[in-house]
Amino acid sequence: MPFSRYLFFPTKQRPGQCLNLLQRLGPSKRVQSSCFSKSTSQNHWKRPVPQVEVELWAPRFFVIPAAVLGFVGLAAFVHYNDERRAVPKGQGSDSVNVKGPIIGGPFTLVNTENKVVTEKDFLGNWVLLYFGYTFSPDVGPEQLKLITKALNTLESKENLKVLPVFVTLDPQRDNPPHLCAYLEEFESRIVGLTGPVGAIRQMAQEYRVYFRKVEEEGDDYLVETSHNMYLINPNMEVVKCFGVEYNAEELSEAIGKELKRTSS
Repeated sequence: MPFSRYLFFPTKQRPGQCLNLLQRLGPSKRVQSSCFSKSTSQNHWKRPVPQVEVELWAPRFFVIPAAVLGFVGLAAFVHYNDERRAVPKGQGSDSVNVKGPIIGGPFTLVNTENKVVTEKDFLGNWVLLYFGYTFSPDVGPEQLKLITKALNTLESKENLKVLPVFVTLDPQRDNPPHLCAYLEEFESRIVGLTGPVGAIRQMAQEYRVYFRKVEEEGDDYLVETSHNMYLINPNMEVVKCFGVEYNAEELSEAIGKELKRTSS
C-alpha cells in the first residue's frame, strides 16, 4: 500500500496534530488518517481506528452540472417570455375572419338576341345558373328538364319565382340563334348566354366550373363538364350549389328552403 495514501501516527500524537500534519502535506485525491491510543485500564495497543477522512473534489466535477443548470434556466426564461407574448386564438386585436373561396364574379356575355348582358342585369332576382352545352347527348337535356320542372313546382306551390339562366360552355357551336332554338324546346323563360371563348372561359373559372373537349373527330366533339347549378341571391352572390344527384322534387324543396331562410 503506498505511503502517500495512508499515514499512521503513534498514540502520543494527538488527533489535532494529525490533521495539521495532513494539511501541511498538501492535497491528495483521498487521504485517510488513523491514530493509535493507549488504554488506561489495559497495557496493550488498540487496533487503528479511522479518525478523519478527507476527500477533495477537483473543480472539473462542477463544470457539467453548472452548464446543464444554466441551459435549463435559459430555456425556462425564453419559454416564459414566449408565453407572455403569445395571444390566444381569436383574441388578437387584428383578428381576421377567414372565409371559403369566393365563387362567382363579373361577366360580359351576349344573350340569344345578341345583346350584351352583364351580371348587373340580374340584380334584384333570384337566379338558378346552369353551365352546359346544346350538343350534350344525355345529361344536358335531362338537367334542363329537371330545372324546368323544379322551378314550375316552386312557383305553383310556394309562389316563389327564380329566373333560370343557361350559360354555354361550347360557344364555337352555340351561337345566339342556335342557343335560342334549343332552349325554346324546354322553357321559354330560360335566359341563354354565349359569347367569345375567352369570356366563357373566364366566367367558368370564376364559378369553379370544370370543362374540356373530349373525343374530337373534326368538328364533332363532346364537352366533359361538372354540370353545376348555382343558386344566386338578388345581390348576385352564390348561396348554394347543386349537383346532378338532385331530382326535381328535391331541387324544388332545397331552393324553396333557401329562399325562405334568407327572406325571414
